[in-house]
Amino acid sequence: MPTLRQLLASRAPLLLIDSASSVIHVAVWRATGTEPVRERCEEEAGSGVFRATERALARAGFGLADVRAFAFGEGPGSVLGIRTAAAAIRTWRVVNPAPCFAFRGLEVVAAALARPELALIVDARRDSWHVARAGQELARVPSAELAALAGTLALPEGFRHWTPLPAGAERVPYDLPAALEATADAPFFRETEEPEAFLYDVPGYALWTPKVHQAPDRKS
Repeated sequence: MPTLRQLLASRAPLLLIDSASSVIHVAVWRATGTEPVRERCEEEAGSGVFRATERALARAGFGLADVRAFAFGEGPGSVLGIRTAAAAIRTWRVVNPAPCFAFRGLEVVAAALARPELALIVDARRDSWHVARAGQELARVPSAELAALAGTLALPEGFRHWTPLPAGAERVPYDLPAALEATADAPFFRETEEPEAFLYDVPGYALWTPKVHQAPDRKS
């Protein structure tokens, strides 16, 4: 798994999109060692992903055809926002088949905060939570077990929740731009052929052979 610094050394211009929270983050790196052009947008994802991307590319002096790699925040977070960005990148790659690298923003922010006692939590629906700690794999924890986790729980800003927050949970900024800069040498990026929202388990499909329905035999 490459680091951000490695991607910039070999794949700039790089276009990065994260729409996991209510704030859409877009960044364009012109070359390694240069400051990225950043756009922050609080519109709904259906328009915000495209508007922020258009503005960032224009400010950087590029078009989509100039992009040499896409970086995609696969979540966890807003499924609608994440899938909107995924669909956009899949469409753009039809005309510009640059490689795509997925990352999980929650893990990046947890690593950047560098507080081993802190567990970042995001609602995973079905009465469960995504939990990210610095240096650990992302996990899904039932609500009933959340309070028993050691350390401090914190919900990043911009993430909705339907399950009540545990008592004493903190709020922390979801400062993805600063987190990416702080973790530029950490291997958070994974190449993917089909950008899609993060799943713990990839769905499996069984082969189904259709059969013509026949009425049961009647005994004479």
